[in-house]
This record gives sequence, C-alpha cells and structure tokens, in this order.
Amino acid sequence: MKETILKLFLRDLEKLKTEISSFKDEKNIWKISGDIKNSSGNLCLHLCGNLQHFIGGVLGNSGYVRNRDAEFSRKNVPLQELVIEIESTIKIVDKTLNELKEEKLKEIFPSNVFGYEMTTEFFLVHLTTHLNYHLGQINYHRRLIDN
Repeated sequence: MKETILKLFLRDLEKLKTEISSFKDEKNIWKISGDIKNSSGNLCLHLCGNLQHFIGGVLGNSGYVRNRDAEFSRKNVPLQELVIEIESTIKIVDKTLNELKEEKLKEIFPSNVFGYEMTTEFFLVHLTTHLNYHLGQINYHRRLIDN
C-alpha cells in the first residue's frame, strides 16, 4: 500500500508542476474570477504546505513549520519559486514515505486532524484525494482564466 500511495503522490505532484508551468501568462496564476475565490497559485502553495506539514513534519519529523494562512494570503509568488516549492514537496514526500515502515500505516495518525482518530493509511489516502481535488481545480482554473 505504501508504494501505491507514494506513486500517486509523485505522479500528481509532477502533474501539479506541469499545470502551474503551463500557464501562458504567469500573472494568471494569481487571478480569481467570480466564484473562484482561490487562485491556482494559492492552491499550489496550500498543497505544498499541507503535504510538507502532514507528511514531512508530522510523519517525517522534518521540522517544517506550516503557515496555513500564508498559503492563501501570499500573492504574486514567481513561477520559478512555485516550481521550487513543488520540487521540495516531492523530495520530502518521497524521502518520508520511502523511510516509513509499512506497519506504521496501520497505526493511528499522530495528529487528530478531523476530531477523530484514523490510521496513517487512511489519512495518507485522504491526502492523495485532497491533492487530486485541488489539482483538478487548478487545471480548470488554468483553462478558464488563461485562454
């Protein structure tokens, strides 16, 4: 299961890098419109912060300190900086999950995120779906705003 989860994270983080890098106009990464309240740039920062916190910080003891508010308040971060952030996230997810013992998946996740206990495996699957959900939003956002 660990190998499957890792492959999904790495696949989708690479896709995140592709999506963010595919904007024709870098300024459009930060645009919002109508009911679209979060820019692709902020969703990118959110995904990286989320994974670096829960996988790197909580599971891997990386020392990452999350600033969730900044994930949504920072604006106009250069594309190259976003790409570097995605690549850092890929490295920490890869390192942490490769070092994680398979039996750890059946243990209770160290942080009570939703107000109830869940296994590490359950929470990692949740994180893959969370990544994919926002990745789809970024894809639609890019195609709607950057045409």
